[in-house]
Parts: sequence; C-alpha cells; structure tokens
Amino acid sequence: MSVNHGSKRVVTGAHYGMRDWLAQRVTAALMALFTLLVLGQVLLNKGPMGYEKWAGIFSSQWMKALTFSIILAMLLHVWIGMRDIWMDYIKPVSVRLALEVFAIVWLVTCAGWAIQVLWRL
Repeated sequence: MSVNHGSKRVVTGAHYGMRDWLAQRVTAALMALFTLLVLGQVLLNKGPMGYEKWAGIFSSQWMKALTFSIILAMLLHVWIGMRDIWMDYIKPVSVRLALEVFAIVWLVTCAGWAIQVLWRL
C-alpha cells in the first residue's frame, strides 16, 4: 500500500546549470573582446575625441551589426544573472514572477532603444 505524504510542489527553476554557466562565460568574453576593439579604435584615433570621431567609429554597417550583437549578448548575460539571483534569493513565487516580467520588459525596451541609437548615427 502506498502512502501519499502530500504533493506540495516546490518551484525552484529548471536547473539550467552548465548551459547558463557557459552562456555567461561566452557572453562575458564577447563583451570583453568588443571592449578591446572599441578601445583600440579610440586609442588609434588621432586628435581630440569628439562626437564626429565617436560617431565615425560606429557609422559602418558592420560595426553597427557587431555592436548590436554585443548588446544582445549583454542582454542575455544580464537576464541569466538576474534570473539566477531571483531564483536563489526571492522565495515568494509571485514576487519573483513580477521581477522576471519587469526584467523582460526592461531588457526588450533596452534592445529597442539600442536599435534606435545605433541606426540613427
């Protein structure tokens, strides 16, 4: 005879583990390489750094596409980190869900803003 001790479900996440760990490291490495690339362009630029030179760095389509790809990598990096923090430290499921929804809306808004900034140059 089996005994049912209750079936209270514990909401803890999907245990993404290695995939999220790897995504965090890959996105961090991509952001670091991009930072070095932009820093190199700034240092190799002669004269004072004004708006024209700064906009010139990001004016080519390949740089805009690369920058947007890095912004997407950063958004993924932020999402994984914030989701993990909330899963670890925010126990009420409703509060955690509200924070996750807020983060998704915020990150999508940031992506839209990045598109506007990059393609307005």
